[in-house]
Amino acid sequence: MGDANQNSNSANTPDASSPPLKPRDNVEDVEMQEAGDLDDPTSCPFTSPSKRVVYSDRFIPSRAESSHLNYSVLERDMAAAEVSKSGLSREDFNPAYNLLLQSELLGYRSSQPISPDKHVQLEQLKSPRNGKRKMLRFKSGDCEAPSGGPSPQSPYSKSPLGGDGVLGASVPMHRRAPRRIARAPFKVLDAPQLQDDYYLNLVDWSTQNVLAVGLGTCVYLWSACTSRVTKLCDLAPSDSVCSVAWSQRGTYLSVGTHLGDVQLWDTQKLEKLRTMGGHRVRVGTMSWHTRLLSSGSRDRNILQHDVRVKENYVSKLVGHKSEVCGLKWSPDDRQLASGGNDNQLYIWELNSTSPLLQFKEHSAAVKAIAWSPHQHGLLASGGGTADRCIRFWNTTTNMALNSVDTGSQVCNLSWSKNVNEIVSTHGYSQNQIIVWKYPSMTKLATLTGHTLRVLYLAVSPDGQTIVTGAGDETLRFWTVFPGPRSQAGENDANVSFMRSQIR
Repeated sequence: MGDANQNSNSANTPDASSPPLKPRDNVEDVEMQEAGDLDDPTSCPFTSPSKRVVYSDRFIPSRAESSHLNYSVLERDMAAAEVSKSGLSREDFNPAYNLLLQSELLGYRSSQPISPDKHVQLEQLKSPRNGKRKMLRFKSGDCEAPSGGPSPQSPYSKSPLGGDGVLGASVPMHRRAPRRIARAPFKVLDAPQLQDDYYLNLVDWSTQNVLAVGLGTCVYLWSACTSRVTKLCDLAPSDSVCSVAWSQRGTYLSVGTHLGDVQLWDTQKLEKLRTMGGHRVRVGTMSWHTRLLSSGSRDRNILQHDVRVKENYVSKLVGHKSEVCGLKWSPDDRQLASGGNDNQLYIWELNSTSPLLQFKEHSAAVKAIAWSPHQHGLLASGGGTADRCIRFWNTTTNMALNSVDTGSQVCNLSWSKNVNEIVSTHGYSQNQIIVWKYPSMTKLATLTGHTLRVLYLAVSPDGQTIVTGAGDETLRFWTVFPGPRSQAGENDANVSFMRSQIR
């Protein structure tokens, strides 16, 4: 009997070498085990003791060794102990990085800067303040502001770290330095007889890097590559130059005269190709299309000249009630913007003789017109002394977008083709040049130097340099825009304060 009981006890005792994960017995089998039926191998006549298989309906592993989850939110004290243990033994563990995550991602705030001592950093991680925050609760804002403290950092901030975070006092904020714009011109040219007339356009810069300037009765060409000055034509004694405009390829120059003619010149051969009439009085503004030349006159008309045909003009645009002093084709050559002394701004479509749009918000003459090269249909216009505003329009939706009071007469506008910025030149009473950031219209630089109204403006082919002209008979060259991205490291040119004469 003693041997039988010993054998029976040994049969009921689990083997120490059995695996920790084992299938759970069926409920009926458990009841039968309690009755002692299944312990006896002879109780089942169909299965031998060595080949018996017990089936079950569920498989539940035992996680006794890993039942405690070291989640820092659930078990703060034990997690902190594990952080301390692993932080002292592992070289790749950085408590400061954990404090950074808690501060920026979970919103924890601390008035104490990060200590350089690793043990102190671990104590900061174990601080009980970290367990007071409810993790899963509704909040209306992006980040809850601390009571009595400053407003939370905007998620659109340039810096990835909040200024009032746990690392605000110890981590430097790496922000891109603002672009430096020289406040002085790097070159000045004397331009005798450069007229002080708001309604004229006497300066233009070609894609071949040649500057055309109308001085009195003559037109001069100045090469920006060689600084060589060439006299193109002389209209004396009965006529004078009122406007100049380069063709898009920079090989032909159109000259508008006081008598109302439009002359076309080949600048390489220095010869006049033809003269196109049609206007009765001076031609103060011109703009080139791919195949058309538009001219605006004091006779209030806009003529479309096709230089390929023998007729003087192919169409006439009638709408303005006073002198046309501003013309500009859009970058896609689909729309023509015209401004006049009647304070009106018109938008004309190609092959149409009636205006598509009319804007009447300006309260003075509209000479300054510029199309954005970055956004389709975005147009900027500037008003004269009684208006002083730069206004922005969407010509695709016929909407006024924005208006900025500059405080002085707006004479010219030009967009940068490399960045979303715009430059304006002004007359009464500031005589200054302003570089604006669009669309915020914050001033990046204000340039002074001209003693009279800055009536003329042109941009270099690379988009970095502008030239301005005024009634003080000077042309001043300024580097105001960054160059193309491929030339980002070549923006700092050698400054030369040379002063020379254009003729």
